[in-house]
Amino acid sequence: MSTPNAQPKTTSTFLAQAVIAFGVSFFGTGVGICYLPLDIAQRGFLGMSVLFLVSSTFTLAKVVRDQQEAATISRRLDEARMEKLIAEHDPFKSVG
Repeated sequence: MSTPNAQPKTTSTFLAQAVIAFGVSFFGTGVGICYLPLDIAQRGFLGMSVLFLVSSTFTLAKVVRDQQEAATISRRLDEARMEKLIAEHDPFKSVG
């Protein structure tokens, strides 16, 4: 029986694929910048642009992950509160 709120686990193969893909693309971009017929200032600009793009991508991924985790925690708290209210509710208890 699976838990409905269970988060899927990342496999080591998927992690390796992501790391390798990142490394190959980063290395390929660096090699491409080095072999372009540009002067040093233009290469520097492209290199700094790539570094800024990579760092902002990591930041964006972290922000999205943090928002998803916060939503999951909030949803779990709401579910726990509702379960507690239902468990404590007695429909035959007299009001008043």
